[in-house]
Amino acid sequence: MPPTSFSCSFLTLQPRFNSYVNPIFRSLSFQLSSSPLPFNAHFSSIRLRSSLSRPAETDSPTGGRSGALTPGPSVGADVQKIDVNPPKGTRDFPPEDMRLRNWLFNHFKEVSRLYGFEEVDYPVLESEALFTRKAGEEIKDQLYCFEDRGNRRVALRPELTPSLARLVIQKGKSVPLPIKWFTVGQCWRYERMTRGRRREHYQWNMDIIGVPGVMAEAELLSSIVTLFKRIGITESDVGFKVSSRKVLQEVLNCYSVPEHLFGKVCVIIDKIEKIPVDEIKKELKAVGLSQEAVQKLLQVLSVKSLEELEERLGSSGEAIADLKQLFSLAEKIGFSKWLQFDASVVRGLAYYTGIVFEGFDREGKLRAICGGGRYDHLFSTFGADDIAACGFGFGDAVIVELLKEKGLLPELNLNVDDIVCALDEDLQGRAAMVANILREKGHSVELVLESKQLKWVFKRAARVNAERLVLVGNSEWQRGVVGVKILSTAEQYEVKLDDLK
Repeated sequence: MPPTSFSCSFLTLQPRFNSYVNPIFRSLSFQLSSSPLPFNAHFSSIRLRSSLSRPAETDSPTGGRSGALTPGPSVGADVQKIDVNPPKGTRDFPPEDMRLRNWLFNHFKEVSRLYGFEEVDYPVLESEALFTRKAGEEIKDQLYCFEDRGNRRVALRPELTPSLARLVIQKGKSVPLPIKWFTVGQCWRYERMTRGRRREHYQWNMDIIGVPGVMAEAELLSSIVTLFKRIGITESDVGFKVSSRKVLQEVLNCYSVPEHLFGKVCVIIDKIEKIPVDEIKKELKAVGLSQEAVQKLLQVLSVKSLEELEERLGSSGEAIADLKQLFSLAEKIGFSKWLQFDASVVRGLAYYTGIVFEGFDREGKLRAICGGGRYDHLFSTFGADDIAACGFGFGDAVIVELLKEKGLLPELNLNVDDIVCALDEDLQGRAAMVANILREKGHSVELVLESKQLKWVFKRAARVNAERLVLVGNSEWQRGVVGVKILSTAEQYEVKLDDLK
């Protein structure tokens, strides 16, 4: 039954409506003036404790044990204000940053889809042993780890590959090879913060399990190049340093360096651009390498071309064969200009076994953008049979810094299709009904939830970049219509509820 309360009709209000609204309409810009900020981070000095304290326990009426409740502060008590900054190294994501994060993650997911990968995810909290099985990894000193209430050692995941390996082992032969999985997950590392490096970050991983050939690495590198192209990054902005762990292994074998030292040597070599060469030499000698082995190793690691590497190591080794094949595939696929050989690239994680690569900013202002490689022996460290595998990790923070540096951050304003407003407080329920009609048809709708003046409504419409204003007036409602104003052209008309689209 139509409402009986009196309200001026939309047509009656139109002259007053236009004289009031048009000056506002002309003066407002319907685009937000500021571009979105990069993922904002304001940090506090709070650190994650290494163990959790347990609440006091009391007998419950049912005979069990329950945590004792602590009464809140009494009314009028002097309550100290909470620190409103997130813990040091972590981030909030207000709407403008969340829009940017979603934009980036959607590109991650779309590229993964284009390459035929399936999405998976794992717990943020894992067993500590999952990340400490392999000796010599720097990551062991960066874990956020503690003992839970069941006396189990657990850790916030610092990376995603061990969780992937765990899930593959768990699924066993129920998942046919090859496996092509991707994930975008949150990771935690307690480390020194620099530009683009935070203690909490998100990471895009793509992994191929069950393919021993170098074609798998080529596919992964191609996917990263596709991502770069989609977001405006070119080969003049970014490149990939490529090498093979087998290069290092061949040198160490020449000097009978024990295999158990391989991981430790890799961790040291991974610091080669971060600390002075004399420090590198000291650390290599400290783990057991001879003076001659250190000298030879550093000579090989300074090589920047495959031709020179072949002269030093010969052409019969697996390292040379793998690298030649990869560069040949890159030429055929069309991303060879993005690659450069650099023997010093070994990656810091001990489980890599073959080709390794790092994406880098050609201007040298940022840390590695992404990195990955082959890890054929990771599964055996968890007690399973080894499976050929390779993958990469791509963090969210560094790429945003690069986009900011290049002026490529997108403008991502809030946008809604319609803003719906009741001209009379008694019609707010009717306005809600109109909003729901539009939502059921797929429109994004902002409903004005309180009685507001039209000046406020138009300012709100500009802020949310609404395309249309839908007005619910009393006399219009009695005739089964609503008023519609196209905000970009100022065109206005009435439309029947049944015809509202």
